[in-house]
Amino acid sequence: MYRRTESEMEDLDFTGAARDEIYDPAIAQTCFEALGKPESVEEGKSFFEHNQTSDRMYLLVEGQVRLIRGTKTLDIIKPGEIFGEIAVITGHPRTASAVAKIASRALSLDAKQFEQAIQGTPEFALMLMGILIKRLRLSVAILDRTGNLPDRSAKDASSVFDLLGELTAGLKQRPPQTFPARRAIMKEGDKGGFMYVVVKGNVAVSIKSKVVERAGPGGVFGEMALVDQSPRAASAVAESDTELLPVNRYDFLSLVTTKPAFAVSLLRSLAERLRRMTARQA
Repeated sequence: MYRRTESEMEDLDFTGAARDEIYDPAIAQTCFEALGKPESVEEGKSFFEHNQTSDRMYLLVEGQVRLIRGTKTLDIIKPGEIFGEIAVITGHPRTASAVAKIASRALSLDAKQFEQAIQGTPEFALMLMGILIKRLRLSVAILDRTGNLPDRSAKDASSVFDLLGELTAGLKQRPPQTFPARRAIMKEGDKGGFMYVVVKGNVAVSIKSKVVERAGPGGVFGEMALVDQSPRAASAVAESDTELLPVNRYDFLSLVTTKPAFAVSLLRSLAERLRRMTARQA
């Protein structure tokens, strides 16, 4: 059966709101102040170290913090910004050190408090998604300039959502879309009206014609442009006959606010992707 590409579908169902609607640093501050623990670090000292196992994420209240791997500064964190979230979301060791550039104060959440914050304030999940996506886009740009984009030529497909059946049932008004093998699903640089959850088949995601990720049943792609409403960072092609569950922005926001497990799964997917990308900047 013929199915429209995203560029053909987007004007049918794109319920976009103003981009800044989901970006409110005050939401993160409220969560950290309600549940977090205050921490102070002297100039030159660390909140955490590269490869350290730790389950705390931070909101910087005062000062500046450098994220460092080896001798390379990856980012400068300023007051009001969150850092250290990847290790909490993924459960993996730290991908960088966080060193106080000047004396700094922060509020921290552990993994349990993070889940409480997501459940109590779904907007906090959206805030974190925005942060992760901003860093992902920066990482992709850096790796593209240096010719160091990841190569996922092996047929290893990711799977994110164990609650795929629940998602399908909850979106009955939007049945799965069928794409035959080698059919383009989305194109780099296009406006993004949908994210996709793979129901059947496999999808290759590429940047500059280089496959950087593969998604199998339960895998997700296309969420970055849906969240921040910026142009697509990647293209996607069906590698086999594929069924995809398209999720527009209205449905996406509804899922985030009513199903905390959906938000956590998507955050984990973004964090894992960012962890792989930043590891290649070493």
